[in-house]
This record gives sequence, structure tokens and C-alpha cells, in this order.
Amino acid sequence: MTAPGLVVGATDWCTQPGGLDVRRVRGTKNPDLAAVVALRPDLVLANDEENRAPDVAALRAAGVAVWVTAPRTVPAALDSLEAMLAACGLDRPAWLTAAAAAWRLSYDGRLRRAFVPIWRRPWMALGRDTFAGDLLRRLGVASVHADDAERYPRVDLADTRARGVDLVVLPDEPYAFTPQRDLDAFAGWGVPVAFVSGRHLTWYGPSLVDARTVLADQLTQAVDPGAPRDK
Repeated sequence: MTAPGLVVGATDWCTQPGGLDVRRVRGTKNPDLAAVVALRPDLVLANDEENRAPDVAALRAAGVAVWVTAPRTVPAALDSLEAMLAACGLDRPAWLTAAAAAWRLSYDGRLRRAFVPIWRRPWMALGRDTFAGDLLRRLGVASVHADDAERYPRVDLADTRARGVDLVVLPDEPYAFTPQRDLDAFAGWGVPVAFVSGRHLTWYGPSLVDARTVLADQLTQAVDPGAPRDK
């Protein structure tokens, strides 16, 4: 960690940094608010997609300062991280400088049109104004649902395919897509399927340092869903 001892509590789902030994306060949708307040934190970090507005309001009503992140682009995420770390009294870390350098260049070639689901049963996909969507555009990939009214719309596969898909991108979180379970859904599409790291696609933090290289490599390893394979 950049500042050991700075973090006093985390959700049950927080996995980074490895070996984080702090008080666990349940999940993002059912936090133990009394436990959070009892920790007497100077600042609670929340996210507008993961944390419920009533919980944020309750913490603020109890006198706890809450920083809510809501990035929609890679630059906005980097700016938010820098401001948040400054609010915690930290200098700009080396990883943040490295992440900014890694994502400084944008993509100006032809964009591949991709179906990028984030959930199955029901199928849900990247829609408009998402961090992951902006990140993929910087790698030359555009979601075919980027113009939908919702940020994470429920979708029909037949409608999605009719939009003209060049590529299917399946991350391993928040839904854990796998070749063994999910390739068959796209066997008749005639387009390659890439399995990618959900952490590098959707997290904004130190993983952004390597995300460009990791995801670019995984996108080049797309497979033919109709090809014979071991079960």
C-alpha cells in the first residue's frame, strides 16, 4: 500500500491490495453503517454505481464525510483519483503518473463494433457513458449499445446481432464469463469472441497501469466460437 494504516475498514468484497487486514463492514449494498461510524473514519470512499444513495446520506447525517466517485471516462477517473488521494493527505503516487502516461494516447483508427455484456440471465451490456466503454474505445473497440438510453441496458441477443457486431468481448467480472459456459451463445454469429480481465476493464486504480497492455493482448487472442474445442 502507498500508506499502510491509512485504510481502517473495507467491504467484504474488497480484494486489493492483497493481504488487506482491516475491519470488514459487509457489502456495498448492505453495509454495516454502525460499524463504519464506529471506525471514526476521516473519509469514506463510495461509488455511485455500487453504493446506495440512502446509505451515503445516512453516513453524512451521522457526520461522516463521504467521497463519491462517478467516472465516465479514463481521464475523469484519473482526475478523481488524484483529487481523492489529495483529500486523504497523500502525494501523487508513482502508479497514478504511470497510469496517466499509459492512457495519454487515444485511438484514431476504425473502431470495431463489439457486444460487451456485463451480465447474463438477463443479458445486460455496456451502454452509454460508461468508464469501461470509454476505456475500450481507447483500444479501438466501441460497444454496439453505446447509443442506448440506459448505461447498462437489458438486451436481446437477436437485436444486438442485427446491429452489426465485429467482436464479442466477455469480461470475467462482474459476471464471470467463461469459454466453457458462454461460447455456445455466440456459435452462430460468425465473429470472434475475446475473454478479458474484468478487473482491468472496469476498475480504476493501480490496475490502470497495466490495463492497456493486458486488454490489448487479450483482444488479439479472440477465439472462433464455432470451432471445435475441449469441453
